[in-house]
Amino acid sequence: MPGGVSVASHMNEWEAKYQRGEVFWDRGAASPPLVAWAKAHPELLKGRVLVIGCGHGHDVAALRELGVDAAGLDISPTALKGAAERYPDVPADHWLCEDLFNLSPTALNAWDVIIEHTCLSGMPPEMRHDYSRGVLAALKPAGLIVGIWFISPDLDPGHVGPPYPLPVEALDTLFAETCTVIEDRVPKEAYPGREGRERLRVLRKN
Repeated sequence: MPGGVSVASHMNEWEAKYQRGEVFWDRGAASPPLVAWAKAHPELLKGRVLVIGCGHGHDVAALRELGVDAAGLDISPTALKGAAERYPDVPADHWLCEDLFNLSPTALNAWDVIIEHTCLSGMPPEMRHDYSRGVLAALKPAGLIVGIWFISPDLDPGHVGPPYPLPVEALDTLFAETCTVIEDRVPKEAYPGREGRERLRVLRKN
């Protein structure tokens, strides 16, 4: 258990949120900076691509429309059921109900590209080491991590998350010893109200 937090209870909490329809993070469409980046860099989205914490699958569907062999992984069966209903053209075996912290053998070292968008921001800081370990376990050697990292979410007074703020300094240390940064910028594309509050960072596994 990372930092004394029960992984199982944390993930059960997300399943309960989907069952209750409490999905405030779902904007009903794919991440604008992710789509813009994917259109500009099709050469980097070859092979098998996995969207972690895919939720209702908007990013998966958008990438597949661009010709990317994208699949989605989520811990919540209810989220994946909703994804399959929203995007029936995505093959059923491309929706993977998995625990990123305890991946099945078929998901290990299996992916050329991992897509991050709002997955890490849903986890408390004490889970970040386990998150990075899971991502690296899923990724092939020299594979890419393409992240739309939610650096500065708005929080009500006294509220700590989710979403949890991710200082750039914390992002710097997350994969410092295991990956090389190949692109890093604040994207100009964003959901309304999220302008300037995300970081697009692409890393290559060493």
